[in-house]
Amino acid sequence: MTTPQVAGWAVAAVLLFWAVGAYNRLVSLRNDISRAFVPVDAQIRQRHLLLEQWVDGLRPLLEHEPAALDAVIAACGQLQAACDVVRSRPSAARPMASLRLAEETLAEARSRLKAELPARPEMLAGLGVSVLGEELAAADSTLGFARRQFNEATQNYNDALDQFPTWVIAGVFRFRGAGTL
Repeated sequence: MTTPQVAGWAVAAVLLFWAVGAYNRLVSLRNDISRAFVPVDAQIRQRHLLLEQWVDGLRPLLEHEPAALDAVIAACGQLQAACDVVRSRPSAARPMASLRLAEETLAEARSRLKAELPARPEMLAGLGVSVLGEELAAADSTLGFARRQFNEATQNYNDALDQFPTWVIAGVFRFRGAGTL
């Protein structure tokens, strides 16, 4: 073999090893997104159960306003349905946008329900709802932490997709940007 042929094979080998490494890095980062979604999913489920208990506890107090209670339950169902779709592919941007929208809808429904609550906390304490409210606040905080970790994993993946020359491999193998929560 001549020197130019050896140099050509060496360049081809370096490019091949680089392409394999870039592909494996993108797959690893995409898998990090899937692993980071597991705690988010678990916290959404936990909060869903707490919200159902909270709403059931508030029913006797808000008999005159069942629409606000039903809105929270409906928003919880919508969030669970969106979460079920995202669970299969957490790196897909469109289902993640639906999950984010469902989360916003639930937050609005909860705000409207809180506005309907009486101003006297002793009424809530008598129903045991204040303890559930504290548990909900803790669940929201834990979900916020899990969401930040998920968004960080997503950002790392999206940043890798934007880097040259990795974006060439991403385009060839159809890696797509992931959505954040």
